[in-house]
Amino acid sequence: MQKNEEKLSSPMAVEVEKDLLTENIDPDRRLSGILVHPTSFPSPYGIGDLGKGAYDFIDFLADAGQHLWQVLPLGPTGFGDSPYQGPSAFAGQPLIISPEKLAGKGLLNEQDLADIPSFDPRKIDYGPAILYKNQLLKKAFSSFFHTPDKTMLEGFEKFCVKEAYWLEDYSLFMAVKDAHNGQCWLDWEPEIRCPSAKVKEAWRKRLSEEIEYYKFVQYMFHLQWEELTAYAHEHDVEIIGDAPIFMSLDSCDVWANSKYFQLDTKGFPTHVAGVPPDYFSATGQLWGNPLYDWDAMKKDKYSWWISRIRRQLELVDYLRIDHFRGFESYWAVPAGEETAINGQWVKGPGDDLFEAIRQALGKELPIFAEDLGVITPEVEELRDRFEFPGMMVLQFGFGDMNDRKYIPHFYKTTNCICYTGTHDNDTTLGWYQSQPEVVKDRIRRYGNTDGGHISRDFIRFAMGSIAKYAIFPLQDVLMLGSEDRMNTPGVAAANWAFRYTSDMLDPDTAEWLAKTSELFGRS
Repeated sequence: MQKNEEKLSSPMAVEVEKDLLTENIDPDRRLSGILVHPTSFPSPYGIGDLGKGAYDFIDFLADAGQHLWQVLPLGPTGFGDSPYQGPSAFAGQPLIISPEKLAGKGLLNEQDLADIPSFDPRKIDYGPAILYKNQLLKKAFSSFFHTPDKTMLEGFEKFCVKEAYWLEDYSLFMAVKDAHNGQCWLDWEPEIRCPSAKVKEAWRKRLSEEIEYYKFVQYMFHLQWEELTAYAHEHDVEIIGDAPIFMSLDSCDVWANSKYFQLDTKGFPTHVAGVPPDYFSATGQLWGNPLYDWDAMKKDKYSWWISRIRRQLELVDYLRIDHFRGFESYWAVPAGEETAINGQWVKGPGDDLFEAIRQALGKELPIFAEDLGVITPEVEELRDRFEFPGMMVLQFGFGDMNDRKYIPHFYKTTNCICYTGTHDNDTTLGWYQSQPEVVKDRIRRYGNTDGGHISRDFIRFAMGSIAKYAIFPLQDVLMLGSEDRMNTPGVAAANWAFRYTSDMLDPDTAEWLAKTSELFGRS
């Protein structure tokens, strides 16, 4: 097996590889894989990146007979370090750019990487990690235009032209945000808050170097991600991306495309997103994201959404869309409400949007629908019309909800993804330990197990289901407890920090996964 080979494929080569990979795959093939975000990879730089730890993980997947790798949204993070509240629907995450790979291209030297702060290898401390990584990126930027590698410079120019449709506004937005000490764009002066083309051009001249820096960072992300995806495809591993349905208010997308959102004349939302009261919350969930003006989007033939989906499918092989039910109907809460109680359901674009995307892309859409929660027949009809696989989460079937549709022997279709848990769930071990004895007893009897290795029991349940896809968080593969969960919804602090160390991906675990995959026809 080829291990960690450093190579740079052209965009055309990667596209050809993806096409060949897709053509050679049996449509009835049963697949399984692991959910882990790149920020969790081993790395000495405070946060996981696209360097050696990423390639080691692909090697582990191959050794373990796994063919899917699911990530969280790959964009820059925003408030609370959440990948679901970022400043762009198109940009890549600067924090996962590998310093070692920058050094390999001559953009950093040994001295630049000689004095690495002492970071916790098992938890991300975002403040210090961001300061350190930004410092390295700026050093690399200062070296970039002096590089003797003319091919890389030419590649940068081509990248800026090809991605201009989002890169121009994004780099300007980030540079202007820096010039305002990180303030939300709604607090900027009126001329740049709602800028004309002339005002944008003036700011581009004023902040030309800062704008170039943000373009450079995106180019480095592009090169490193392209190399890693090519390596994954060589090892028969496909990547599942993730896209939140709504955008953060403080994002380039809302700032640069205000006509597509429900905003007042000053740019403030008139209605915001959330979900109504349910089993989990008596007051619902008030997310606060601005809602789309679907009529305005339809007039422009959904061009923003088409560009967004096309961009994501250039980065990944499949795309999970969060809160899929919002495309059929969304919960609209008047801006200023303190809870989500006083909202109402409003019809979304439904078939019209996905038909437009399918026509524009010229192919069936490899989309996974996050269809958890209270789902109506209309949502199921929309999902099934486009043959989008839905999600089955084992914890929902065996826990207090006891919703039998999530228990494998009640599955009605193979066109679904069986998860042991998601990034929002506790780890399977932590969840099981918190359950009452009656639930534990039901699980033990269901699996003919003593519960001593409950994470592996749940992986076997997922593998053995009729679901075409089976996905399990890395924490479950490693049999980790609640202290290693990725996110606790409704809790603002201490999320998105999970990391593991390289020794935790041991050969015995890979062998167990490989044998289990073979047993259930997923190898």
